[in-house]
Amino acid sequence: MGGTVRKTELLSPAGSFEVLKAVAEAGADAVYAAGSKFGARAYAENFTERELEEALDYLHVRGKRLYLAVNTLLKEKELEELPGYLSPLYERGLDAVIVQDLGVLDTIRERFPDLPIHASTQMAVTGAYGAKMMLSAGCSRIVVARELSLAEISNIYQVTGAEIESFVHGSLCYCYSGMCLLSSMIGGRSGNRGRCAQPCRLLYGVSGEQGKSYLLSPKDLCAVDLIPQLIESGVHSLKIEGRMKQAEYAAGVTRIYRKYLDGYEADPKRSYKVSQADREYLLGLGNRCGFTNGYYTKHNGKDMITFSSPSHGKGEKGNAKAFWTEENGIEKKEKINGNLRLSQGFAARLVLEYQGMEVEVTGGIVKPAQKQPLTKETALEKLRKTGDTPFVFDKLEVEMEDGAFLPIGALNQLRRDGIAALQEKILQEYRRIGKNEKEDSGTYQPHGSQEARTPGRRSHGPLAPQEEGRSKRPRLHVLTETADQFQLALKQPNVHRIYVEGLALGKGSQGLRQCVAQARDAGKECYLALPYVFRMETARRFLQHWRQIEASGVSGYLARNFEELQFLKEMGVGRVRIQGDYQLYGYSSKAQEGLLKLPLSQLTLPVELNYRELKQLPCADGEWILYGYQPLMVSAQCIRKNTSGCGKGRQLTYLTDRYGKQFPVKSWCEDCYNVIYNTSPLSLFHHYKDVCSLGVPAVRIAFTIEKEEEVQRVFGYYQEAVASGTVRREGYFSDFTNGHWKRGVE
Repeated sequence: MGGTVRKTELLSPAGSFEVLKAVAEAGADAVYAAGSKFGARAYAENFTERELEEALDYLHVRGKRLYLAVNTLLKEKELEELPGYLSPLYERGLDAVIVQDLGVLDTIRERFPDLPIHASTQMAVTGAYGAKMMLSAGCSRIVVARELSLAEISNIYQVTGAEIESFVHGSLCYCYSGMCLLSSMIGGRSGNRGRCAQPCRLLYGVSGEQGKSYLLSPKDLCAVDLIPQLIESGVHSLKIEGRMKQAEYAAGVTRIYRKYLDGYEADPKRSYKVSQADREYLLGLGNRCGFTNGYYTKHNGKDMITFSSPSHGKGEKGNAKAFWTEENGIEKKEKINGNLRLSQGFAARLVLEYQGMEVEVTGGIVKPAQKQPLTKETALEKLRKTGDTPFVFDKLEVEMEDGAFLPIGALNQLRRDGIAALQEKILQEYRRIGKNEKEDSGTYQPHGSQEARTPGRRSHGPLAPQEEGRSKRPRLHVLTETADQFQLALKQPNVHRIYVEGLALGKGSQGLRQCVAQARDAGKECYLALPYVFRMETARRFLQHWRQIEASGVSGYLARNFEELQFLKEMGVGRVRIQGDYQLYGYSSKAQEGLLKLPLSQLTLPVELNYRELKQLPCADGEWILYGYQPLMVSAQCIRKNTSGCGKGRQLTYLTDRYGKQFPVKSWCEDCYNVIYNTSPLSLFHHYKDVCSLGVPAVRIAFTIEKEEEVQRVFGYYQEAVASGTVRREGYFSDFTNGHWKRGVE
């Protein structure tokens, strides 16, 4: 940034109108909130549609902004409701929408093309590649993943110039946001749908160690010490978490960050230091076993985890009364200037001015005084009574003739009319009345439209659900995480494609070359499964070895995030060689259409939808996962490191919950992340006939921790399912899950 200082936004949460007013008065430049639908905090009080309209007016009169959270994954019917939900807010002047779902993103771009879109942290943008993809898709701001370091944020800014929003205070998730299925699989409450039950805040043990603790419960983030570094790294908006929190918490935190943000920007060269009193005040408002400054200066660590308690603690210094009575007893008001002119025989005239904006109103006729004339002092006194309006007079002049008279009631009405006119003029600057959403979206060029899909594929128009009863046998794709699994898959005649994990099972580009050659000899495709997380150092590693990777002759790539899609695009990989994994969510036909505009040729269908919901979607471009231990969490933290210490190299650990169930945990050390898998494997061989009726071109068997005997057993079930459409229940898995095939999610 060359040492220059931009005006940085302070962004605060609001779960209700009361909290919104509190954070606005405490110094927030902008507020993010959700309505009754589509927000990632479904259990917050949230706003009614009418309250959102009033909130927009309340903030706009004060020169502040409102961002609406529409940051959940929407199903088909829900997406149809979105334009009607947004339309009145758009007309009222909504400042931006926070989005996770590509179907939502494209719907907004088509129907409300001038409405700014912020890419939610739920999109798990972890680097410059993902930021570039979101900017090209139509986003004006990137809310980066909470796991990023200052160096990674700086790299995003330097490479893309993106407007970056980053969390600075509040709760941290253990998992990369948007990549968590733990709550969904355990109880059907999906974090992707705003209904997370927070099972990560429960007790867990580690295999081979005594006792249980809160291993998956991070401390709360507090980055007030890092405000200068965040700004210098390119962060435009400092975001406070807490749409479930009360007014005293949200406003109290806002006040502290406002104080230090203003102090730094007023004099960046002055020594920056947070007082001990303010630290204690923040702790008192709420904390989980103290604070952590998060991932900004480290990749992970046990000092970021609560271990002893998952709950919020409060202290005396965080009490709301001290905040409101000592610091904020008077609502902060907007300063205006006024001029009152009273001339006998003419209408009273009041001119109000606010930030270069001017209004003039007239009232009753000024008459000669019959008894006692109106004094200038009285006129000033009555006009200054702005009451519960957003304004207070900074300068007020009264020009009046001697002996002029105007009733006090008329003077009060003139003041009310003037303030109402000023407020309306301010709000008109935000209104989009008469500029409603597009009825014909044909003039909008969707993102990526310059790159037509493979000839012969569907157009960019709406995708149609599969015809009832279509049951052509899908090809078999197999994901392998170990060399033994790969070798066993090679021997199966039914296998069409093999995905190899970990840059060819941990052997690097040379190992990939060997895998590709063996697959080719066996008449099979060999795809490289890219990492679950593709951060700056991972991208550099792939760049360093890219020539050897492509020279291996690999058939294609399994991409799991937007970073990888953009990376592959820049490396010149054609879309026909790219398969998207299920973390690239397509919950609606519109979302699937949006994904297929990106550089990929096939999707993996979303694992949280049930069979009935899948039947309503086009599945001809979708792969379905038939079997596997499903990843529930992908985390920058490391279970092994935080308990027994870093062991280096890929390792397997087991988490044990309060019921004694064990969750396998793999350490992917080359990219430093953990994957926590479900306790039981998904198995849908007994629903194979129904799976085929979806019309999917391929099904996947995903191997993770299985040994040779288990792999052979799974292939046996597959062969039985292909032969008869199902499997016999005698001798079937004693422990398995249907996933969401039947129940779906809320």
